[in-house]
Order: sequence, then structure tokens, then C-alpha cells
Amino acid sequence: MELNIDIEGWPPGDWEALAARAADACAELAPELANPRLSTSLLFTTDEEVHALNREWRDRDKPTNVLSFPMLSREELLDLAPEGPPVMLGDLALAFKTCAREAEEKSAPLEHHATHLIVHGLLHLAGYDHETSKEDADNMEALEIQILAKLGIADPYMGRD
Repeated sequence: MELNIDIEGWPPGDWEALAARAADACAELAPELANPRLSTSLLFTTDEEVHALNREWRDRDKPTNVLSFPMLSREELLDLAPEGPPVMLGDLALAFKTCAREAEEKSAPLEHHATHLIVHGLLHLAGYDHETSKEDADNMEALEIQILAKLGIADPYMGRD
């Protein structure tokens, strides 16, 4: 998968490499994301920008940690042949202050939490959805935990009620 990354409003760091590692790990455990034709736009941005996007596209007047805007249905993704022109999987946007606050609340490094949110967002772009049923939520969460473990990142849901 090709990642097109823009960074505005995040501290200096190797966010591109972090995102690439997250995408590679996702492709290993969610093979539908390994299609070489796929392209994803990833925006590391401010809470204000994510708030505006959330209000405009989701009718939710608040910031959030990550937004996912899929451009393919799950069926289209699964049916996509590996040969052919590039295809846009979708867009992701991560809000810095919200991510940083959540990382601090979890006593996790910002890089680990950002990786988790990228994984979470990529799985949403692939058609996984934790809001449809408890079973879907459990399946998505288990896949996130496996992907993060490949990257040496602890289970972000451990200790959650």
C-alpha cells in the first residue's frame, strides 16, 4: 500500500516511518490491505482540523482521535485484482492534542498510541467496524491487538472495563 502523508501541527518525529510500519503490519495480518494497487492518504493534523472534518463529514461537532473516510466498500476491496492502476482506499486524519492526551491517560508513548490509531483507521478503511455489533467489535479489537503485538506494542485495551 502506498501512503501519502501530510504532517501539520505534530511535533518533530519520524511519523512517516511509523505509519509505514503500521501499514506493513496491517497488510501481514489483514491481507486485503496488502494489495499493491492501494493508496491511502494520511493526515497528521490539529484537533481543530479534525473537528472541522468531523463536523462537515460526520455531523459530529467535536474533535476525535482518528477519522477514517473509506473510498471502497469491503466487497470492492476484497474483489480488487492485484494488477491494474492505483486505487484510493481512503483517507485518515489523526488529531495531535487528542492523541497526546489519550496517550498520557494510558501512560503510553505517543508513538505507540498513534500507531494504534493508524492501525484502527486502516482497519476501518478495510471495512472492519466496531460499531455494528459486539462480535464485530471483538473481532476488530483482536486483530488490532495482533497487529500491534507484531510491532512490539502492548495491548491498548488491557485493563479496560
